[in-house]
Amino acid sequence: MAKIQPLSSSPCSSSSSDDHQQGRHAYTVWMKSLVFNGNGCAVYGPDGAVAFRVDNYGCRGGREVLFMDRQGNALFTIIRKGFWAFSRWEVCRCAHDGSEEEEATPWFGVRRAEKGGAAVAMNGGAGTCYRIDGCCARKPEYRVRGVDGAVVAEVARKQTAAGVVLGEDVLTLTVGPEADHLLVLGLVVVRGLITRSL
Repeated sequence: MAKIQPLSSSPCSSSSSDDHQQGRHAYTVWMKSLVFNGNGCAVYGPDGAVAFRVDNYGCRGGREVLFMDRQGNALFTIIRKGFWAFSRWEVCRCAHDGSEEEEATPWFGVRRAEKGGAAVAMNGGAGTCYRIDGCCARKPEYRVRGVDGAVVAEVARKQTAAGVVLGEDVLTLTVGPEADHLLVLGLVVVRGLITRSL
């Protein structure tokens, strides 16, 4: 499986050591599919190895996207409902119980919100629990906020140890210690679907 340079290997990166001390976790998200002629992205862990991958095996901006672990097991699916102007995205966890049919359990939903953001509501929950800032812009930098407005995750263009900023399709995702990493990664994928960069 493909590897990238680990985040911790930068000799003078004080920000990565600060993140580690504060309990933050950093991923590298490459907004390209690992499948030839596929549409999706690859998520690399701090060790530089592929941690997760995303593919829809169809056209860009398809109705259903699979989020998989490094072995190719589907962890959850993201399904677009409605038309583009009134779209919402439903995320369902995949159950792996050994049977041929996998049951999908509704997990959370995302809908467009005012001021170019997106609101996230857990299945069966009361109201919005997360918010994605900057969903209408095609800029790679944005934040995920909790219900109290605190930033739980940040996405920015990846920068090398020498200070070179990589292309707009190579991102660094920093997740706070209290956040559910899979949920945040799901939000990054939904945001890519909203902006049609996936």
